[in-house]
Amino acid sequence: MDQKAGASATLAIVFAVGSYILSFSARPGWGLLMAILGILFGVFGLIRSASPRVGGGLLSIAAIVLGAVAIGLAVLVMIGVLLL
Repeated sequence: MDQKAGASATLAIVFAVGSYILSFSARPGWGLLMAILGILFGVFGLIRSASPRVGGGLLSIAAIVLGAVAIGLAVLVMIGVLLL
């Protein structure tokens, strides 16, 4: 049986990586939103990967971790923007 990564796991990693790009582009508010969406889609993808037909469990876990770090980064960038 061939497993495919679920759409939610793929979206989660796209949102998590996108949050870094937005935070480093001086848009930390959007970066924070993308990080939160990455975590939410990652949790949903992790739940969906319990099915034997849907893969993407490790991708979802990576997105959750990247999203959590991205939240901290976005908050630090927001603080930095406010201090300038």
